[in-house]
Amino acid sequence: MRLRWPSSAPALDCEAADVRWVDAGGAAVASCRPDAPVERAPAGAALTLGAKLDLNQATAEELRLIPGIGPTLAAALLKARADRGGFRSWDEVDAVVGVGPAKLDTLKRSAVIGPLSGR
Repeated sequence: MRLRWPSSAPALDCEAADVRWVDAGGAAVASCRPDAPVERAPAGAALTLGAKLDLNQATAEELRLIPGIGPTLAAALLKARADRGGFRSWDEVDAVVGVGPAKLDTLKRSAVIGPLSGR
């Protein structure tokens, strides 16, 4: 028998829309559970799978998972977000001290500016 890895078979036997993140004793695990409530995917898993973080919801720890975003810039982004009541445009993100053209490009590849919730 010849083993092949990685396999071309999908890791989960369901449609992407039916995948839910389930708490498995302190760790989030992807599972085919269309009946389970929709939870936000863990940031590391989301970024690994090509999803983007929401700049209006991400924590400092989640922002630090983006290449080139350290603790100082993550804190500056959170402060600017709080001061503004959320980001509405990339121009507002670009105005944050520490965000230059290269960091802005990185953020655009790894994040979105989601809707302002309850503001």
